[in-house]
Amino acid sequence: MNNNSGTPSYFEFTVFSDYGSLRYLFFCLCLLIYMTIISANLVIVLTVCVEKSLHQPMYIFICCLSLNSLYGSAGFFPRFLMDILSDTHFISRQSCFIQMYVVHTYEGHEMTLLTVMSYDRLVAICQPLHYHRKMTFRTVLCLLVFAVLHPVCILIYFFYLSISLTLCGNKLNRMFCTSWAVVQLSCVDTTVNSKIGQFLAVTSIFTLLFFVLYTYLRILLVCKRSSSEFRGKALQTCLPHIVTFVNYCISVFCVFLLTRYKIDEDNPFVIAVLSLEFVIIPPINNPLVYGLNLPQIRAVILRYVNIR
Repeated sequence: MNNNSGTPSYFEFTVFSDYGSLRYLFFCLCLLIYMTIISANLVIVLTVCVEKSLHQPMYIFICCLSLNSLYGSAGFFPRFLMDILSDTHFISRQSCFIQMYVVHTYEGHEMTLLTVMSYDRLVAICQPLHYHRKMTFRTVLCLLVFAVLHPVCILIYFFYLSISLTLCGNKLNRMFCTSWAVVQLSCVDTTVNSKIGQFLAVTSIFTLLFFVLYTYLRILLVCKRSSSEFRGKALQTCLPHIVTFVNYCISVFCVFLLTRYKIDEDNPFVIAVLSLEFVIIPPINNPLVYGLNLPQIRAVILRYVNIR
């Protein structure tokens, strides 16, 4: 610890417990989960990249969603697997903030990508005759740039707040580094800054959330006036996105519980469950939902593995 600056040079995760020989079992299970995440998402990415018939906006966005899952998992699992086997759970200040950046941007990119995908479905279902005119390569590129940069711009404040604070401790009651966990170690009152951060986060999340709900309201109204065959096709393309979006909302709710509910001292098991839901379920859910439910992707995958 650097006593002169009042800022720790390392942090310690306090949630991990000593499970003896059981930690090797936990390590194998988590490694299997990580390998499953990598394999499933790589299959989606390679399928979309290799198959020319899938070079369309919807599948490009799905590919980006899988890339984001790989990105977020890489920011969590390697360090987490090391901590399972380790007797000490220290992380340097630099590594902590790198992990914090990756995890938070992964969360933000997931939300913006799902929002962009809802717009794509809105145009495809409500304005099918204008779809190719509106969803051009340039439009898709602009939407992807928005999906990447929007979370970064919003999160700049949180990173600045975490990095610039003078801290009076180094113990993080988490399984990975988060902005809120670091802010809680501050020696000074951060109420005003926290309120500003909460306002930015809530405003950003609910703006995107309301846009997604608006798109599905529009889609629902169009389907209500259309034939049963049209409704079936619309449901087939929208259902994977709905499942993914609902799953993401559950993950965000878990993150909210971690940052606001006072579970730090008494319920390490709850912290572990909520943390793992956030970093494990969406990366596994996304490729399974899109790979198994969209016939275009499923057909290509089956063809490449020679399954009839």
